[in-house]
Amino acid sequence: MTEENRPQPDQPELTVTSESSVQETGENKAKTPEQEGEAMPSLEQLLKKAELDAAEHYDAWLRAKAEGENIRKRAQMDVTNAHKYAIENFSTELLSVMDSLEAALAVENATVENFKSGMELTLKQLTATFAKFNIKQLSPQGEKFDPHLHQAMCMVESELPHNTVVQVMQKGYVLNDRVIRPALVSVSKGKES
Repeated sequence: MTEENRPQPDQPELTVTSESSVQETGENKAKTPEQEGEAMPSLEQLLKKAELDAAEHYDAWLRAKAEGENIRKRAQMDVTNAHKYAIENFSTELLSVMDSLEAALAVENATVENFKSGMELTLKQLTATFAKFNIKQLSPQGEKFDPHLHQAMCMVESELPHNTVVQVMQKGYVLNDRVIRPALVSVSKGKES
């Protein structure tokens, strides 16, 4: 071999092949129809695969739908329970007031003074319970009449300015800035001229 024919380290070696060897490799590369059938799936196989995929998707959809229904039912049950047991804490606090009233009635040799002091203590308990749950009392004596907070029962002659509360017949109550019972009041007509 001469210098020119020697393979260089950075160049691939060139080889000469005969035509017969090229034909053999060409025959090996060409696939028969049977081999092509194995590589490409038939229509039946594609249909089966599509049916399996559809069944999987349908099953997943049914499960997602069932999960959505379960979530909706759970949420509805939570709302129902919230409505049903919303006043549980308030009711628990009122039980101590009930116990005090029952204890007062159970005393056999009670005097009027004992009953009065027991009632005052029970009223303090009830007032503390109301304060704990943000129930405020409306006693608008001498204030200007407000139809959102007061209910006028009658109008009376008075020296007070027109539409001023003269007398409170029944106190009102507010729960978190919402009137749960308006105060029943009598209102002044004002001075006639």
